[in-house]
Amino acid sequence: MFRIRLVLTGMASVAVLAVLFLPHLDAVGGEKHPAIDTAQRTPVLLELFTSEGCSDCPPADALLEKLDRSQPVSGAEVIVLSEHVDYWNDIGWKDPFSSHEYSERQGAYAGSFGLNNVYTPQMVVDGRIQLVGSDETGAIQAIENATKAEKIPVSLSSIHFEGEKIALHLETGPSPSSIAERFANVLLAIADESDQSSVTRGENAGRTLKHIAVLRDLVRVGALDRSGNFSQDIAISFNHGNKGNLRIVAIVQEPTAGRVLGVGSARLSN
Repeated sequence: MFRIRLVLTGMASVAVLAVLFLPHLDAVGGEKHPAIDTAQRTPVLLELFTSEGCSDCPPADALLEKLDRSQPVSGAEVIVLSEHVDYWNDIGWKDPFSSHEYSERQGAYAGSFGLNNVYTPQMVVDGRIQLVGSDETGAIQAIENATKAEKIPVSLSSIHFEGEKIALHLETGPSPSSIAERFANVLLAIADESDQSSVTRGENAGRTLKHIAVLRDLVRVGALDRSGNFSQDIAISFNHGNKGNLRIVAIVQEPTAGRVLGVGSARLSN
């Protein structure tokens, strides 16, 4: 049986509501696909809402890593983010990567999808489709569907550290005619390449959990102008201590937690 913990949605807070039992969904399996030139692929954003306090989340964490490594859809450049919510922190283990900000983001998605509750593990694809985070078949189908949507080109360049800040140039556009003149926020996500925890309490006590693309900061840096373009030099403070290998993801998204109109990513090593 697959257990999902449901909580009340809301931008300000989340609280435990119920426990729902669903059929088990296989998280891993299948063969890897060969790498494809990213210039020929449509970027697709996969967000996994997860928690180290949830015993059903490790299979979803493993699936996210598999999708990131294997890039299973030939027409897609899958860009992943692992967003650790905080509403599991009260049952014995405080997830060191959790943030109430990500719980609020998940709550905003629930509102846009017409859901009364949030749950873990949950995967959101391009802000358009949501599914159980360990549903590999559903995830691949959602990625395939997402490649059919036109996207605003997003580029990141000149990425480097300036003391305690990450500096870069972020540029978008031009917008395809199908999504021109739409208001959209420009967000910048900073994520650890990978993280690991030895969990001593809670539902995953005794397990060593591994994560990929762990979100540490999500900042709004502006909005598209009337022409649908954005071009700006940006410097963001980053004080999470890990300056080894980071992923930088730029997201063009309709408010609030609406459809993703464009996404781009880059790596930063110190």
